[in-house]
Amino acid sequence: MSIPNNSLTLFNQRLKESPFFAPLSQKSLAFLSNQAKRTHYPTGATIFWQGEPSQGLYWLQSGNLKAVKYATSGREQTLHLIKPGQTFNEVGAFTTLPNPASVVALEPVQVWYIPGDAIRQLLRQDPVFAQSVIDVLSERLRQSAALVEDLSLRPVISRLSRLILDEAEGDALLRPSWYTQNELAARLGTVADVIQRSLRKLEANNLIEVGRYQILIINREKLQKLAE
Repeated sequence: MSIPNNSLTLFNQRLKESPFFAPLSQKSLAFLSNQAKRTHYPTGATIFWQGEPSQGLYWLQSGNLKAVKYATSGREQTLHLIKPGQTFNEVGAFTTLPNPASVVALEPVQVWYIPGDAIRQLLRQDPVFAQSVIDVLSERLRQSAALVEDLSLRPVISRLSRLILDEAEGDALLRPSWYTQNELAARLGTVADVIQRSLRKLEANNLIEVGRYQILIINREKLQKLAE
């Protein structure tokens, strides 16, 4: 649905917090607001499918999503998690190529859609915005290269150790209801049984403590060495 007029200010403020849109003036943000649409999706809903024609850029207001590629066998590889305040499907904003991956809701989410034509118009008008886009996409490319390196060169237990260290808040990695061993396996390019064995090994060596809703880091130094 279209964004109500009384929500435009809030939308502009939230959008301004995104690295993608931070350089934009209030006039440019208002331009995007007038063309944006907001949609609510339930848990498990697919925002768009891999291989479909790309339409534009998306911005996540609340909830969590995952970008995933599916093999013909049905196996999936999670490319990355999408958190509130992040943009996704940049391909649809800058090209007419099909979506390179599917995006799925891990919990109820609110998603804003901005047509690709509007993004491309601002790129032509605002070189500072264009540079910001280059910076964001360069970081995404770096992350993709790191993912390929991890999958090809590191054992699962090392990749799991790195993920725990990178995503922990302090010494605790919180596990929402969707953060299952199957999800961990999809992110690390393996299967749930391997994840379970790896978690047990880390726990047996007193590096972590696995709880239902969190994973606690017990020995950060040793976990760091294993991740390297």
